[in-house]
Amino acid sequence: MPILSLFNHKGGVSKTTTTYHLGWMLANKGYKTLIVDTDPQCNLTSLIIGDDEAEDFYSGKGCIDIYSCIEPLEKGMLGGVKKANPIPTKNPNLFLLCGNLKLSGFENQLAFALTASEGIPAVRNMPGSLSEVLRAAKKDNEFDYVLIDMSPSVGALNQCLFMSSDYFLVPTTPDFFCKQAIKSLSEVIPSWNNTINPFRKDGLAYAIPGEPPKFIGFLSQKYRPRSNAPAKSFQKWIDIIHSSVNEELVPVLVKENMIVNTQGKEYLFENGEPYNIVNISDFNSLIAQSQKHKTPVFELKDAEIEQSGKILVNMKKSQRDFLNVFDEFADNIVGLTKS
Repeated sequence: MPILSLFNHKGGVSKTTTTYHLGWMLANKGYKTLIVDTDPQCNLTSLIIGDDEAEDFYSGKGCIDIYSCIEPLEKGMLGGVKKANPIPTKNPNLFLLCGNLKLSGFENQLAFALTASEGIPAVRNMPGSLSEVLRAAKKDNEFDYVLIDMSPSVGALNQCLFMSSDYFLVPTTPDFFCKQAIKSLSEVIPSWNNTINPFRKDGLAYAIPGEPPKFIGFLSQKYRPRSNAPAKSFQKWIDIIHSSVNEELVPVLVKENMIVNTQGKEYLFENGEPYNIVNISDFNSLIAQSQKHKTPVFELKDAEIEQSGKILVNMKKSQRDFLNVFDEFADNIVGLTKS
């Protein structure tokens, strides 16, 4: 089963929230799932374990986060990368590989390795080191899905993580800047795919996978609904982004062999139209309660919603809507990633 990255170099598209809720829903459906925090800001880690628990975790002697796994390689120690030690969450089927601020420093070394490896053999294994960590964790723990929460950048760290994936999703919001981001991705991704080629060699201790990741679709988030559908102003940008994906991004990815085969799977997309996997409206109030209680929106109890009367009734309806959206979303992911 696959490693799936959620990537868009535009910020504010709810990558972390989506990773968390999608991972939880996959776990609810019986898939043993690992979510990986590779953003040096560590928002996913904070969302799940909180500040107090984070202090205990990072000060502990047995702390093995994403950076700890590759630290020996970065510092030139013997023995190579360490095995990951994912921590359990409140869902017995969902695990977290914690992030670390020090990943931002490792990015500088990755950038150097990507350009200087031919002349300096000692750094040739750096780009594939994160792939080794993730695939070893997947195998050792028998994870069905690995979801990677990535930072909003086009740096070397994201290039290596992205190219270590089997599939990728592009979260979007319905606005002009996301439309611009799609156009930018149509240039960035082929460049990444080309420049990573030297690190796909079988002779490397830690190699990037030979096959590039496959695009399975985009999701549109944070729109305001009206009559159970996006309001006109938001639908306009959803349609524009959909067109940009189909006209600018997809043709480029087809040339790079980086797109999933959708034949016979059209029913897994919104209105049967690839590649819009799901539309997720703005659930701001519920998201705030979810973050406060470190619990997915669809698992919040009435007391955790902290409302009463008609407001509670309306929020519980929104909660059911959120549950239904992510239930369908998870099913679509499973359907699109089946071999």
